[in-house]
Amino acid sequence: MANNSVSLHRVLKANPEKVFRAFTEPVAMAAWLPPYGFLCTVHEMDPTVGGIYRMSFQNFSTGNAHSFGGKYLEIRPNEFLKYTDQFDDPNLPGEMVTSVWLQKVSVGTEIKIVQEGIPAAIPVEMCYLGWQESLEKLANLVEPNIPDA
Repeated sequence: MANNSVSLHRVLKANPEKVFRAFTEPVAMAAWLPPYGFLCTVHEMDPTVGGIYRMSFQNFSTGNAHSFGGKYLEIRPNEFLKYTDQFDDPNLPGEMVTSVWLQKVSVGTEIKIVQEGIPAAIPVEMCYLGWQESLEKLANLVEPNIPDA
């Protein structure tokens, strides 16, 4: 966790296609991305190269919210996503870049995430813990295989 960046790694018991969908469908992102105690509203999402997204996280305890958005820089379906993140709050300046690698493995999908350029005002270890919670929620979303009745 150096240079205002975090690196994460996890193996999920779901195929890369399902994990990729969790990163590219608005309702799925709203379900797993916000850390515990936060709600997410996806205002706009166009997961294509050059497309943009806008969302906000609301602290359920206080009701306070922060919004952010970015642009998709690179997409290889079911394998790789690279996008920017920028907070609307001027106290959190700069642009973060998040890269997500998905690799099919024998038990499902190996996922690697690197987020770079975290604003100095955000403790990197807090960002890391938030991502850990988000990845736990991601696993809870994609790992169950529930057939239609």
